[in-house]
Amino acid sequence: MAAYILRRLLLIVPTLLGIITLNFLIVQVAPGGPVEQMIAKLQGLDVSATSRFAGGQGDTGASAQQAQQMNMSSGSSKYRGAQGLDPEFVKSLEKQFGFDKPLGERYWLMLKNYLKFDFGKSYFQDKKVTTLILEKIPVSLSLGLWTTLLMYLISIPLGIRKAVKDGTSFDVWTSGVIIAGYAIPGFMFAIALIVVFAGGKYFNVFPLRGIVSENWREFGFFHLAADYLWHMALPVASLVISSFAGLTILTKNSFLEEINKQYVLTARAKGLEEHSVLYGHVFRNAMLIVIAGVPAALIGVFLRGSLLIETIFSLDGLGLLGFNAAIDRDYPVMFGTLYIFTLLGLVIKLVSDLTMTWVDPRIDFHAQGQR
Repeated sequence: MAAYILRRLLLIVPTLLGIITLNFLIVQVAPGGPVEQMIAKLQGLDVSATSRFAGGQGDTGASAQQAQQMNMSSGSSKYRGAQGLDPEFVKSLEKQFGFDKPLGERYWLMLKNYLKFDFGKSYFQDKKVTTLILEKIPVSLSLGLWTTLLMYLISIPLGIRKAVKDGTSFDVWTSGVIIAGYAIPGFMFAIALIVVFAGGKYFNVFPLRGIVSENWREFGFFHLAADYLWHMALPVASLVISSFAGLTILTKNSFLEEINKQYVLTARAKGLEEHSVLYGHVFRNAMLIVIAGVPAALIGVFLRGSLLIETIFSLDGLGLLGFNAAIDRDYPVMFGTLYIFTLLGLVIKLVSDLTMTWVDPRIDFHAQGQR
């Protein structure tokens, strides 16, 4: 097993390098880079998804008045919208964003810094990328942890019940609920919950913004915990409703497959109670694939599932950070989050395999790799 873990850890390096390199090359040829974004902003054309760099840009922001006061030139430029701007001014923008260096030098400098987890500063927020990520993690982590916990607490008992009651009316009507969960996206559930419970049309029970109230510092511990759960109720419910269907079906099918095996028939023939057969014999084998998927399910919700939910409920998390960075061409934030997310995904995949061997020691990935 140690050799297998070492081999998997070594494979992380070329995989991570390949993903980062591919995305770096794609970004270089994509139009609308940060220099063009700044030029458009200085000329009064806001081309970003947000208005964040309308102010508070730190040392990267020159005012439109300063740009207008600069000498103008009729020469052409490689940047759209830069025709007529003083070439020296454009060069100063390139230097501010690091584009005065050759492509290869920028690439190797990025790799060297990433090995030290130094992702630089955001182009438009005047903060280090690591600082931004640490600021956003509590929101996304809250969504991911609560969603994964509730998803498993609902899906596993429901899937087992559906397997035991296979073909009954209970199985039929719960399948209808599961089909709805498959068919309707999570953001549609979020909108429906807002309409019904957040002052949209019927009730005004839950808040629409943030994970705590603005005056949360004045609360005691229990008041703060209640306020936190109050704010998280609708976002987490939206994610759970859109996520539990697949896990429920997986649990049901796993139990049905095991229930029909010979060892279950033998256990029943020996006179064991149905509860003992189900949870003493079937549960361990049936839950193997379900339990092994816990790390992957958590990272899936943590990294992918919360972007629209964060936007709808005004939750400033990692999903919204990455989306805004991609639209604004904030390359340090883009590549910093991509690097961390990819590394986490690769490590979580290894953790999933180790979890599977912990659940069932008969599984030997090292032996399978030698075949």
